[in-house]
Amino acid sequence: MASSILKTSGDSFEETTDGQLDLEERRALRRVEGLGTELEDITEVEYRQVRLERVVLIGVWTQGSVDTADRSMAELARLAETAGCTIVDALMQRRDAPDTATYIGSGKVKELRDIVVLHKADTVICDGELTPSQLRKLEDTVKVKVVDRTWLILDIFAQHAKSKEGKAQVSLAQMQYMIPRLRGWGEALSRQAGGRAAGGTGGVGTRGPGETKLETDRRRINSQISKLKRELKDMAKVRKTQRSARHSSGVPQVAIAGYTNAGKSSLLNCLTGAGVLVENALFATLDPTVRKARTPSGRDYTISDTVGFVRHLPHQLIEAFRSTLEEVSNSDIILHVVDATDADPEGQLTAVREVLAEIDAANIPEVVVINKIDEADPIVVQRILRREKHSLAVSAHSGVGIDELLAEIERVLPGPNTPVDLVVPYDHGELIHKVVSTGIVKSMEHEETGTHIVAIVSEQLANELSRVTEND
Repeated sequence: MASSILKTSGDSFEETTDGQLDLEERRALRRVEGLGTELEDITEVEYRQVRLERVVLIGVWTQGSVDTADRSMAELARLAETAGCTIVDALMQRRDAPDTATYIGSGKVKELRDIVVLHKADTVICDGELTPSQLRKLEDTVKVKVVDRTWLILDIFAQHAKSKEGKAQVSLAQMQYMIPRLRGWGEALSRQAGGRAAGGTGGVGTRGPGETKLETDRRRINSQISKLKRELKDMAKVRKTQRSARHSSGVPQVAIAGYTNAGKSSLLNCLTGAGVLVENALFATLDPTVRKARTPSGRDYTISDTVGFVRHLPHQLIEAFRSTLEEVSNSDIILHVVDATDADPEGQLTAVREVLAEIDAANIPEVVVINKIDEADPIVVQRILRREKHSLAVSAHSGVGIDELLAEIERVLPGPNTPVDLVVPYDHGELIHKVVSTGIVKSMEHEETGTHIVAIVSEQLANELSRVTEND
């Protein structure tokens, strides 16, 4: 990836004293150099998926520094690369706001068309979310498929979803996004299927009751949305039951969250030996993985790896994946993993925290895990350590800092707070196991009627122990 994405054929962008660019500069369409990808063995795909396609990227820089615009465009390139695209060109236009009709200025759309023809591109990807009218007008002019950042992310999710629940969540998000945009996706979607809607001019065999193909598609998709919501509701009940079982056991829950490709799965493998897929790609993990783990002193806890976040994560995905993301919002601790090698690690932290707030997880105790320190600039690592009060530096690849992280997890885990001193009958050995694995044992002696145990346990476990001893 180019170290500076915004390369201009003329003068560089310079802000005036009042914060506005000159009109000529603001409307100029700038060439973005140095973006490319090499891909092999990509399978054939369906309509609207964006693998094995020649792509022109287009962005609008409306605010912030040139570095911010640079990073956003670089991330769009990585997303396109993950989806399987060959990037043939990339462009950026400086404007006060995206054009309401065509996203980039209407005069520049024709230039974009010339670039598409020059490179024989078959797709344009916009670094923003397009309205249905913007999508339609862009496609009418450039004469190739146009998708936006949101649909690109949805497409990547569709490629990576493996479980039944994951596939259903992605399908729901895609269909909810698709409904208002059907009319914009090509004239074929509004062909007449027969009937009076066409004024009875379609000729023999086209008159009589009927509806447009657009209406048929919309009705079919709405039906599928209802079906998927019912299925996901049933799956959510199963997931809730599983979480309740883990909670009732008194075992604390730790969730790994963070920006996509920050190294969350690698960290899970390092902490638990889980053997989860680790891939240098965005959104390699969609389906949550829950594993058992143990602190250095022997306390049990569960740890889960969840879907990665990204700037401007589509709202449809957050809603569709809400039951999965509850693994985070129901946890006792969040290990917030940040990639120390990223150009903007602080931006990663902010983007993830925005999503955590949306799923009601902002107030859960957080440990910032600064990952990939063996490859990162030490100055950057120290900067994050100073900024983030509750943070540690590790390398999930080499294992550096993992012992300190395990000790920190044990320190932050909610501890037992109810003292017990009782004799547990021998036929309730499972309760003794719970006390040993989740509590703090001060003494344990085997007597004639059972195990005499003095310990500090959770209030829930103390109640279970009291009921058993009272009944016996």
